[in-house]
Amino acid sequence: MTDTIIRSVKGMHDVLPPASRTFAQIEAEMRRVFGRYGFAELRTPIVEETRLFSRGIGEETDIVAKEMYTFCDRDGTSLTMRPEGTASAVRAYVEHGLAASDPVARWYYTGPMFRHERAQKGRYRQFHQIGAEIFGLSDAAADAELIHMLADFTRGLGVRGVALGLNSLGCPVCRPAYRAALGAFLAGAAGRLCEDCQRRRETNPLRVLDCKKEGCRDATADAPASIGHLCAECAAHFAQVRAWLDAFGDAYALDPRMVRGLDYYNRTTFELLATDPEAGAQNAVAGGGRYDGLVEMLGGRPTPAVGFAIGVERLAALVPSAKEAPPPSVDVFVMAVGPGTVVAAARLASELRAKGITVELDGSEKGFKAKFKRADRSGAAFAVVIGGDEAARGACAVKALASRPLPDGVKQVEAPLDGAAAFIAGMLA
Repeated sequence: MTDTIIRSVKGMHDVLPPASRTFAQIEAEMRRVFGRYGFAELRTPIVEETRLFSRGIGEETDIVAKEMYTFCDRDGTSLTMRPEGTASAVRAYVEHGLAASDPVARWYYTGPMFRHERAQKGRYRQFHQIGAEIFGLSDAAADAELIHMLADFTRGLGVRGVALGLNSLGCPVCRPAYRAALGAFLAGAAGRLCEDCQRRRETNPLRVLDCKKEGCRDATADAPASIGHLCAECAAHFAQVRAWLDAFGDAYALDPRMVRGLDYYNRTTFELLATDPEAGAQNAVAGGGRYDGLVEMLGGRPTPAVGFAIGVERLAALVPSAKEAPPPSVDVFVMAVGPGTVVAAARLASELRAKGITVELDGSEKGFKAKFKRADRSGAAFAVVIGGDEAARGACAVKALASRPLPDGVKQVEAPLDGAAAFIAGMLA
């Protein structure tokens, strides 16, 4: 029997109640907070042309080199299931010519992303992200406001135990000198680096600082910091970002090791990290930064941009309500028992739902005992019974379940079907 069960693909998971309620809570807060900051929702396809990610994210990143789900379409086009959301947002911005019609765009999005990486706690092959992007603004205020919106969002969810890390990677003017200094340092530490970092040292030395292996982190503990090699303009921009964050009242810590895992970042980078030691290496809840060259790299006109992405699974683990017992999902359990009761039960259930009351309707042929057992398990406050005798009298029996007594402590009352919905709504008020 067990051999015939079809299971989910390794590294992919179902989001069942009550976890799905936490996801819904997060998405509702996302729309509330981001909308208040003037952001509009963007929805992009799950599948894009592979070259969008190889060109935008970078050929030497782990995502492109190892982790993408890529396949050939029937016409031979190489397609990839999106591993992140920024490249798709940029593609939409460029494809629809928004730089010409309205260059400043504030977008947010949510949905599944796909990376074929080692499945472990906090890391899935299909995972969910929330992202936000600002196109067309180069000033430090945009960076800081985006970070402040992220902090506002997590506070609204009641999240505690997170810390904001901040860094600047410089720009094409000052980055080459920093890469040279870092490369020289890494050459002296090459014998202590893992195999992946040996390769990164040649192709993208900044990525060595992002390695989570203890040996590599020890070997690079004294590596030069990017904020010590900023040009005058980048240093001024970073100082303004910090001044704006101070004005917003957002606490942060400078993190010179923060380079992020994608090639398109420049200047400001930031991460929201879980401080609980149980989070382990997978403690990055959100991260982002400025990517002023990506729009042009993907075929658009030069356009400054800044954004972030949040891992929904990791965020959900920090939402306090996720650890609480879920509220009952049903207010009233309506049961039709016997011939000639279905119409009356259906009408009452519809009237209750029209009043905003959550109803579970049982029209099965099960007996009273089985139906009341299900009613008790549903968490409903009241069970409403419409049997043949009640239907003939134009009435229903309203029975109090464990969570809510009827007036004067009685266990059950009979109410006329005409007006039963209003009566029950009054009991729930």
